[in-house]
Amino acid sequence: MERPVTPARPHHKLTEDGRRMREVLSYSRRGSRFTPRQAEAWAAHQERWVIPDEAVDKPDFTLEHWFGRRAPLVVEIGSGVGEATAPLAAARPAYDVLAFEVWRPGIADTLWKLDEAGADNVRLCGVDAVWSMEHLLGEGSVEELWTFFPDPWRKTRHHKRRLVSPDFARLAASRLRPGAAWRLATDWADYAEQMLEVLDAEPALEGGVVERWAERPVTRFERKGVEAGRTITDLCYRRA
Repeated sequence: MERPVTPARPHHKLTEDGRRMREVLSYSRRGSRFTPRQAEAWAAHQERWVIPDEAVDKPDFTLEHWFGRRAPLVVEIGSGVGEATAPLAAARPAYDVLAFEVWRPGIADTLWKLDEAGADNVRLCGVDAVWSMEHLLGEGSVEELWTFFPDPWRKTRHHKRRLVSPDFARLAASRLRPGAAWRLATDWADYAEQMLEVLDAEPALEGGVVERWAERPVTRFERKGVEAGRTITDLCYRRA
């Protein structure tokens, strides 16, 4: 029996006997129906600004091809509807911003926000960010990493799905260049505590809780947290 070819992306992994493997991921894929505005933005900008999932499986994949240049790289994990992505990217035209988001309507919303902001330096990717950072990004290649309001997976039995884990902290630290920052924010106190515990334990990172990053736009996730009476925690760690 021929051994099956192992697909690249995590949601396509197979067991040794060729059966599809269920992965424990830090996100869930929601509905993909577009509003008219989202559909219009997708039609107008998807080809230029969205990296197709299947592109990362090609052996000659490079970010330089998709950005059309070589520039310092910023990575955002969980860009949502682009409320932070668009203004932050527009203020950094000399940087390339790789934004990971699995919710396609959110990507479509981001596209029109990028167009309005005049931010041509963003490429969106719907492939698992953890796999992508491991396989598509080289060590020391990231100038800054943003993780704003990642899914808190509130139920205790789901905490294993949280993005910020020892394994991911180790991976993220390896991708940051020395001195580069990982900026995080959450409105869930127990997730903030977990982030501190995990990131303080990673020897390649130095940092902790900081004042709110003034450049970070207030997003709907932050507004919801404030309205619910939750405390917003900002953290910043740098590669030692």
